[in-house]
Amino acid sequence: MPEQAVVRATLFSDPGCPWAYSARPALARLKWRFGDQIEWRLVLIGLSENTDRYSARGFTPATQAAGWARFQRRFGMPFALLVKPRLAPTTRACRAIIAAREIDAGLGESALLALQLLQFSTAGLLDDDYDLRAALTRVPGVDAESVVASIDDPEIVALYDADKALARAAEGTPIHVQDRHSTSDGPVRFTAPSVIFEHRDGRRVDVGGFQPFESYDNALANLDPSLERRAAPADPLEALAEFPDGLTTAEVASVMRPSDLAEEDRADAARQLLSLTPEGAVVCEPAGADAVWRLGRTGA
Repeated sequence: MPEQAVVRATLFSDPGCPWAYSARPALARLKWRFGDQIEWRLVLIGLSENTDRYSARGFTPATQAAGWARFQRRFGMPFALLVKPRLAPTTRACRAIIAAREIDAGLGESALLALQLLQFSTAGLLDDDYDLRAALTRVPGVDAESVVASIDDPEIVALYDADKALARAAEGTPIHVQDRHSTSDGPVRFTAPSVIFEHRDGRRVDVGGFQPFESYDNALANLDPSLERRAAPADPLEALAEFPDGLTTAEVASVMRPSDLAEEDRADAARQLLSLTPEGAVVCEPAGADAVWRLGRTGA
């Protein structure tokens, strides 16, 4: 654990999970508040090796799209209103993220975002190497060709199997007791986006499945009350400076909540962000029904 980190947070995620994607605003607020006091570790669940289980339940690209529309209305992350050509398993995408993670932990997080956007805001497929390369090409520092070419390398497959095994070791944990686990493929596994917080003194708190920001914040307050808690940023530029991969409108609104008693104001966040685009302070990249915002030339 880095010297400045007090807590290690293990995040169980998967690029095909709409719950994990919809948790990004809460996780962005958490990362803003505690900064480098938390060291993040990304574990890929590997939700599906094939689509047989989903097809057997009558799940189709059309029902998938209808479900995603509900996620957008409820949580605000950008989803595209479209029907994909077919369902796709997440194995190859998870391995691609692991390959990027092995280069650098930060690149793993960047690759996860890129493939979440591929899944939820485009017609691209998580098992199509062409689509994976196209999405990862947009991630600075990632050689998309070599990352995708390494998906079937024995070393990457072994790391993927290790992640899957760790994700399926939830039996007897608080997440199991709370019924926030899954047994979709047999073993008791952590659901996305479960987070395990481990203090450097050995104490641990589990936060299972999809949760509001307050659940994470409360866990950390009980784990270590001495953690420094940064106030909300003064403006969107200050927020975006901390997130070089960019933030969606919902994430910006979450980070900018003036207090934990205030609601997210996505409309106001969008107005502020749009006002900064003509002068080049902010770059707007359309995504689904919304956008990803990054610092522009004059905002850095």
